[in-house]
This record gives sequence, C-alpha cells and structure tokens, in this order.
Amino acid sequence: MLTRTGHALLLGLLHGILFLCDRSVASIHEYHNGAFTPRSNSFFFHGGSEGLYASAVLNLTAPAYEGNSSIQFDPITFKRTKESASKHGNMQQNTGLVEAIIVEIQQRDKIGGRYLNTDDICCTRELHDQNHCKVGEVIIRPSEDNSVKPIRIQTFFEGDLEEASMSTEAIPIKKTGMYYLYFMFCDPQLQGTVINGRTVWRNPHGYLPGKMAPLMTFYGFMSLAYLLLGLFWFLQFVRHWKHSLQLHYHITAVIALGMCEMAFWYYEYGNLNSTGTRPLGITIWAVTFTAIKKTVSRLLLLVVSMGYGVVRPTLGGITTKVALLGIVYFIASEALELVEHLGNINDFAGKARLFLVLPVALLDATFIVWIFSSLSKTLEKLQLRRNTAKLELYRRFTNSLALTVLLSVVWIGYELYFNATDPLSELWQRAWIISAFWSVLSYLLLIVICILWAPSQNPTRYAYSEDTNDDFEDDGPLSGSGARGIGDTVTKLERKERKNIDHVFGLAVDREEDKRE
Repeated sequence: MLTRTGHALLLGLLHGILFLCDRSVASIHEYHNGAFTPRSNSFFFHGGSEGLYASAVLNLTAPAYEGNSSIQFDPITFKRTKESASKHGNMQQNTGLVEAIIVEIQQRDKIGGRYLNTDDICCTRELHDQNHCKVGEVIIRPSEDNSVKPIRIQTFFEGDLEEASMSTEAIPIKKTGMYYLYFMFCDPQLQGTVINGRTVWRNPHGYLPGKMAPLMTFYGFMSLAYLLLGLFWFLQFVRHWKHSLQLHYHITAVIALGMCEMAFWYYEYGNLNSTGTRPLGITIWAVTFTAIKKTVSRLLLLVVSMGYGVVRPTLGGITTKVALLGIVYFIASEALELVEHLGNINDFAGKARLFLVLPVALLDATFIVWIFSSLSKTLEKLQLRRNTAKLELYRRFTNSLALTVLLSVVWIGYELYFNATDPLSELWQRAWIISAFWSVLSYLLLIVICILWAPSQNPTRYAYSEDTNDDFEDDGPLSGSGARGIGDTVTKLERKERKNIDHVFGLAVDREEDKRE
C-alpha cells in the first residue's frame, strides 16, 4: 500500500540500481551464445551466483530430493571460431582448455596470483618454472588448512573440432555459502569462443535459491494472516450488514485480493521449488493479483483520504481521473511484475526493468502527492465544520500514515546501507527480509483501516450526511446567525477546494455536486 508508494517515490531513479543485483526466479542459469570478457591475462564468463546450503546427505548416488545440494552442468558446450580450430590438426589432443571455477565467496582471494604478488589470473611460464602452477591454467592458491577451496573442472577441445562439451555431472556443496561460477580460459587463440547450455543449482530443500527459500514460508504465514483478518472482517460485516457503508465493500475487496495474492505466491513458490521451473499459468495469476491488489490498495488510500463516504457522498467529477490513474498504474505495474517473475534465471535480466521502473515510480509519486493533498484538505474541512467525531477518526488515520511513512523512510535507508555494504551478496540469508518487510507493513496499515472503519450498529457517526446539522452535533445548540456564518465559511472552503483541484489536476467538477453541497 503506502509503503510501496513511498519506496518508489524516494528511490526514484535509484530504484533500478538497487535491483541490479540478481533477482532469481529459479536456480537454473541458461546461457545462449555467451561471450567471454577479457580480464588481466584471462578471459571469463560469469555463470551465475546463488546462496546454497550444505548438503544434508553427501551421497552423489542418492536422488537430489534426499538432501543433496549441488551445481549440475546440464549440459554445457563451448564453440570456438573456425580460425582458431583450423590452427590445429585433427589428430592432436587437448588443443584448447576451458575451465569452470566454482568458488565460495569467502574464498575468492584464492583465485589469481595475488598471493604471489602478481595481478595475473592465468599461470605464466615464469610461475610455471617456479612450480606454482601450470601454464595455460587459472592460478588457484593451495589451501593451507582443511577449508573448502575453489573447484576446478577442465574441458578440452580435441583436434580441429570447433565444439567441446563438458561432462554432465553434479558438484556437491559441502559448506553453506554464496557460490559464484566462472568459465575461464587463458589461451588467446580461443578468443571469440561462446558458451551454450545451462547449470542447475539445487538446495537440499529443492530448486529455490537460498535467499528465496524463506519467502515460501513467509507467503504461507501471510496467507494465514490475511485469512484471519478476512474472517474477523467478515464476521463484523455480517453482524452489521444493514448498516454497511460503500467504503466497507472496498476494504473487503482489498482483503480478498491480499489473501489470493499470498496464496498464489505460496503455491507458485512451491511448484518452483519442486520442479525448478515456474508454472506459467500460476505465475501469471500471481503477478496479476499482485498488480490488482497494489492498484486497489492505492485507490483505497486515495478515496479514504478524499473523505469518500465520510465527508463526501461521491467523488463527483474526480471519479474519471481516479479511475484513469488506477488503470494506467495497473498496466505499468503488471508489465513490471511480468518482467521480474516470468522465465528462468538470467543474471542480467534486471536491465530490462529500467525501462519499466520509471513509469511506476512516477505514478507512485502521483498517488502520494494526491493522497496527502486530499487528506490535508479533508482535515481542514472537518476542523471548520467542528465535527469532532470525524475529525478524530481522520487524525488517527493521519497518524497511522505518518508512522508508516516514517518506518518506510527508515527501512529505505537500511536497504541502501544493506546493498552498499553487501555488493557480493554475502548476507544472502537475510536478503528475503527486505521484500518481506513491505508486505508486512502494508498488511499492518490495512489492519489499521479495518479497525478505524469497522462495521458497527451506528455508522452514521462516521458516515456522510446531507443534513448539515449532523456536522455540528458535537457542538451543542448554535444561534441561527452563527450557524449561517459557519455554513458560509464551509461553503466557501469547499468551492475554493474544488477550484484548487481543477487547477492542479485539470478536473471539471459537476455543477450538480456544487448545488448539493
């Protein structure tokens, strides 16, 4: 709800940068003609990175579901250029070497010759003569203790063949950590080589990446939380359905959408965890419910802030603008969610999000400005009307929003700190809390709204009434002249408010509404 809008408003252009880190959708990394990049005296290709838990059963013959954690090459092929292949005879062996290096992030300093006071990554003739390494191979520092060292898997080109294939094997993970996979070669003649295939990263609990696994449990708990809130709201609604307001139906819709959203995500994560790929239909439903719920939640905050059902019976000429903003936001949000969640892992897919983040951020900013502008005018109107009951209701609502914004700003600061101090995702086991926080805060704000606008036997105290005497029921008897003076002040304020809204948003307020008020 507001937490998401505040998040998008304050981050704005930084939003895309913060999310350039890998947003995994399954532990499957696919490579399609991936090119190697030169670095120092080597050429490398980043094959992926994931948080992996140690295997519960270190048995390569056991099925994966029995507790193995592994990285499987399934399969991988390297294709060099015809020019490179033609430089060798068809009877020659080992005419080119490509290495797959798996390294736990805390052991990253063991790759390269830094411990030998050199910036070289590949072994040189001089280092080979000193028995530090072998020419043509990546330098890996030998372990001085029993700690896990980088894993090296070598694949050779044979003769004048243009392609070489890795053996299909699964590398067991014996230690919990953030693992990086690099494909590297040292021979300059292999420049232009491309990689195709995929790797499957599996945790003991299934195919979900380590930093995503807790979210499945989280969505399960959130589904139950929305169910409990829905039961509470439904019981209150049934008890006092004869006195229900139109606003109660909007709140009911948000609760139902939140319940469906969390249930779909829990079910989607469960399928992803068991199969390694996302079920297209379920994912689209989950994404769509998320976009609808985000849109309806923002619209609920907006109409409540405008005083709908409490200060004004309808939105009048503003209805079209509110509906249009909601439709545009839904389309932009749906597109962004689809890009984030559809398909298998692609570590660089986040770049596509940059074209979709900005429209959503601008629309979020529009919601925020309109919400607080409307809330300020509603409070001012209630203050002039001296309606203490409704004024107290909106003051509580304003305090809740203020507290929500404060918590949002603090958490955004923590996100910035978290991403700045953890560029290599070493704190991957806590990363799920970042996104989970916004869902929890949105849920808490929804609870506040449910409490403030709970159905009751006497809703007229907070409902809109055309009788102006109801607006002064807490003030006691007033003289005729005094009442007219206050009524004139209110009428002028309402007309001024409409003019301001027309000026800012280009709205045309119906004259019929002016006459009613």
